[in-house]
Amino acid sequence: MRLTTIPTTTTNPAVTPLYAAVKSALGMVPNLMQVVGNSPAALEGYLGLNAALGKGKLPAAVRERIALVVAQDNRCDYCLAAHTLLGKGAGLAPDEIQRARLGTASDAYAAAAVTLARAVNAQRGHVSDAEVAAARSAGLDDGAIVEVVLNVALNVLTNSVNNLAQTTIDFPAAPALAARQA
Repeated sequence: MRLTTIPTTTTNPAVTPLYAAVKSALGMVPNLMQVVGNSPAALEGYLGLNAALGKGKLPAAVRERIALVVAQDNRCDYCLAAHTLLGKGAGLAPDEIQRARLGTASDAYAAAAVTLARAVNAQRGHVSDAEVAAARSAGLDDGAIVEVVLNVALNVLTNSVNNLAQTTIDFPAAPALAARQA
């Protein structure tokens, strides 16, 4: 790893309550959080945005699909491992996890969200009118579209931290990507 981790045994009063919240939610404090713990402000900001988006319009399974396609496209092995596990926890079957990594889904709403997320990530938000119209025609309203963008941003943040830090993966490895599905 290129960056140090702040261990869970830290007595830093700015970090310990944040770690406690993570452990309560996940049962552990993943290495990513221990890297981001180098900046309590960054950790608090990440956790706050993640929690807020968890109360939004997009179901957990759609948010996990977005995380998977963004991690795949940004080549973040740590995030692929984490979101494969979290995706299973959100009810995604292995074939849906694979589909998400390939940029699609079996239902129209999730597929539109994943397609838009992939475009936002690849094009830095400069998507076409047609891409926005396709999302709308699949049922995403303006609030859901904003949440797709913020979920992409949240995942670009973690992809970037993990890729820069070369964070040690502490989740089961994501399976190899299957051949492109029809």
